[in-house]
Amino acid sequence: MSLILAGDGWRMPDDFWSCVAPLIPAPPDPKLHPLGCQRQRRDPRDVLDAILFVLRTGCHWKALDATLYGVSGSTAWRRFEEWTRAGVFARLWSDLLGDYDDEVGIDWQWLACDGAMTKAPRGGSATGDNPTDRAKSGAKRSLLTEAAGMPLAIVAAGANVNDHLLLGETIDQIVVDVPTPSALEARGRAPEVGLCLDKGYDYASTYTQLAELGWIGHVRSRGEEALDLRAIPGYRARRWVVERTHSWLNRFRRLLVRWERKVANHLGFLQLACAVIVWRSLPSKRAAY
Repeated sequence: MSLILAGDGWRMPDDFWSCVAPLIPAPPDPKLHPLGCQRQRRDPRDVLDAILFVLRTGCHWKALDATLYGVSGSTAWRRFEEWTRAGVFARLWSDLLGDYDDEVGIDWQWLACDGAMTKAPRGGSATGDNPTDRAKSGAKRSLLTEAAGMPLAIVAAGANVNDHLLLGETIDQIVVDVPTPSALEARGRAPEVGLCLDKGYDYASTYTQLAELGWIGHVRSRGEEALDLRAIPGYRARRWVVERTHSWLNRFRRLLVRWERKVANHLGFLQLACAVIVWRSLPSKRAAY
């Protein structure tokens, strides 16, 4: 993630903060404190700058004590948990996707879904034995994107959970409303919603779910793996965009290895990273970078 470089380190653009500020919950009333008082809270913008620094660099929370943000690691961690519980990052992601739909348009005809595994050395909820890493503790994220790679939904699970078992939950977690065929036609879009999947989803349950939704499945089945689809006239690869978005997520170094034991905190980082990805793709905001 690119950030404006200020004199004392990375800082978020003003326009980005203007999107987040209305979502930050009001601080508790000091009069409700059991001791009748409360220390003055840090500026939430400084705290979010520190959280973004952790997300981007992957540093430990306590490493913030040595930075010039003026925010301690314990303060940043407490606010991160508070804002995650309040759904700040999920709503930010949803709001920015709404802006993207207005400015560019979400392409529902060629959705794509795929999973990616990471290490999870501290274990915790929604982790499991990684079958590709000698059964060490690992985590998986199931990601759904639209045709240009904008993330629409993300789910965290153990590394030992098969991709097709997460498909239904991933679709249920789409953070914006799925438009009806008539709404798509009114915007000059194809009325069909299509979903591109690889052979890991070639199970009867996948086809059943897609049929119930009325979606068109583009599943590369096991029998087609030996075919060179590039030789088919008019064929255009489309599923690769979800793999590119996984790569974008991996540029946030906090996501390369899952250090959070609580799955809610891990999802908070994933949601914030998805929001930044969408933000960077808004034509009206590109001038900020």
